[in-house]
Amino acid sequence: MRPGAAASRGGAGGSPSRAAGDERAERALTSVAAGDRYEEPRDVPRLWHVTLSVSGEEAPLKEVRRGLEQLAHDHPFLLTSRYANDHAEIRYWEEARDLHDAAAVALRLWGEHRQSAKLPPWEIVGLEVIDRETYHQRLAEGYGPPPARPVGVHPF
Repeated sequence: MRPGAAASRGGAGGSPSRAAGDERAERALTSVAAGDRYEEPRDVPRLWHVTLSVSGEEAPLKEVRRGLEQLAHDHPFLLTSRYANDHAEIRYWEEARDLHDAAAVALRLWGEHRQSAKLPPWEIVGLEVIDRETYHQRLAEGYGPPPARPVGVHPF
C-alpha cells in the first residue's frame, strides 16, 4: 500500500493533505525516465520590460501628475511615467514566469490603482511586453525606446 493510502480512505495514518502531498511527491519521482537530461524549470521568473499606454478625456495636468506620482510611490517598481492632459505612458520592469503573466499584471495595473492613486478614468490603448534580452538588443542596435532617464514622472 502507498504511504498515506489508508488515510485517504479514512483509516489510520497522516492527514489527508499530507497523503495528497506524499502521492504528488511519489508521482514526481516516478515520472522521470532513466536517461532523461535535466532541464531548467520553465516557470523560473524572468524580467520583462513593460510599456503601458493609456488615454482618455482631458484631465488637469496637476491631477495626472499627482496620480502618477502616487502610483510610483505605492509601487516603486515603476521606472518612469510620461504624461499629457489626455494620455500617459508608464514603463517598468516586471518579474514574471512568462509573457502572459507579465501582460496580465500590466493590464490590471491601471484599473486596480485608479481609485487608490486617483488616476484619470482612461483606458489602456497600448501594451508592449518584451524580455530583457530583446530590450537590450534593441538598444544595442539603436532602435526601440531609449533607457528611461531621468527616472520618475515627467511631461511628454
